Amino acid sequence: MEQQFCQSCGMPLTQEYVSKNADGSENSDYCSYCYKDGSFTSDSTMDEMIEQCLQYLDDFNKDSDKKMTMEEARAQMKEYFPMLKRWKA
Repeated sequence: MEQQFCQSCGMPLTQEYVSKNADGSENSDYCSYCYKDGSFTSDSTMDEMIEQCLQYLDDFNKDSDKKMTMEEARAQMKEYFPMLKRWKA
């Protein structure tokens, strides 16, 4: 099965972090940090979401073969996020 990613923050979606719709059914588009009970947990812009995600760069880097700087990670997210469902124009 192909790895799915949160369509808001880009986090890999595992069963542990799948969000719920208002009716309690699973929403496989968004993680439980971004979406809960049928709505987004914050009313942020794409740039604000990127800055939020950058707070977890150290956690990402410790599990990655290629360590990224803050600037590299920000640039990569600015390219990737516009392709996610929540941020598509």
